[in-house]
Amino acid sequence: MKTPPVSFPVSRRRFLGSLVIGSGVLLLPRLGRSAEPSAPAKKLGIALAGLGNYSTNQLAPALRQTSHCRLTGVITGDPAKGKKWARNYGFSEKNVFSYETMAQIADNPDIDVVYVVTPNGLHAEHTIAAAKSGKHVICEKPMANTVAECDAMIAACKAAGVRLMIGYRLHYEPHTVELTRLARDKDLGVFMRIDGANGFRMRSPKSASNWRADKKLAGGGPLMDMGVYVIQAACMAKVEAAPSTITARFGPVTRPEVFSEIEESVKWEMQFSDGAKATCLASYAENVSRFRAESENGWAQLGPPAFYYDTPVLTTSRGPVHLPRVNHQAAQLDGMALELLTGQPSLAPGEMGRRDLTIIEAIYSAAKSGQPTPVKA
Repeated sequence: MKTPPVSFPVSRRRFLGSLVIGSGVLLLPRLGRSAEPSAPAKKLGIALAGLGNYSTNQLAPALRQTSHCRLTGVITGDPAKGKKWARNYGFSEKNVFSYETMAQIADNPDIDVVYVVTPNGLHAEHTIAAAKSGKHVICEKPMANTVAECDAMIAACKAAGVRLMIGYRLHYEPHTVELTRLARDKDLGVFMRIDGANGFRMRSPKSASNWRADKKLAGGGPLMDMGVYVIQAACMAKVEAAPSTITARFGPVTRPEVFSEIEESVKWEMQFSDGAKATCLASYAENVSRFRAESENGWAQLGPPAFYYDTPVLTTSRGPVHLPRVNHQAAQLDGMALELLTGQPSLAPGEMGRRDLTIIEAIYSAAKSGQPTPVKA
């Protein structure tokens, strides 16, 4: 079942400006004054595809807090686990599907959106299957392992007439949204010097429980997992402009028993067409999470931590910025649901996920060749 957009218009600026916070949780707003319709009463049904750590410990609990969507189904390779989820979250066992039976979701009116939370290497397969079932799709980041897979996902969703969104939660987090506004409105000038890093210490080698060390499933190492946040923030600071050229190098492998297939760390620089430069790091060797953007007139800094699930601290050259704390996943899920219900453009569409994969592919190419590498459109 496709969700039809409502007929009244809501501007992008007004959508962002209308976020209301209560009890530490993002509550998406009433849209407009008394003469206008209120926010849609319908709650969209979300089915989670993949019941690993992120679904279990972040998305599912967040869906208990959302105002415009709810958990109504799961797709899993473990039927017993699926039935347990149905009992715990109060949806029918008929809404438990396997990856082989995803086509049957087409006949299920309880499910409006499939959120793909499987390993990166399976994103394309599961996104395309969900689209063919006629459901909107949220795909967890990174969008896929390759740009070619991104193209196939976008094409499948367009052919099916459904929306494709990428799980970039920070586009709905108030401090990060404010950083984006500062860049867009040039409140501190044009950001020209950017520094960002994100990582954690990975301790275990490839295994059934640690697919991130498996290159086939993960697509790569910390660049795919943690570096995409730095890429996102740098592009936000440049008002969603993509860099033109990349230079990069892999860090040393200090634990070959863990990093036999993927990089342990990678450093890269992104050169933008206006002369701005972003110096970046993604690492599985250290706990790090920072972001800073500077102009001739001032600076803005997120964190540390900048990208973890904690509320990031936003500080500028004018002083600290105090904004409400939110549950990142609840904010993202409600934001995306409201975009669908009102027909608003997505803040994190599939095309944005594809852009980030073009940058990732250029970083890997530059690190392997040792040469500056252009970012392909």
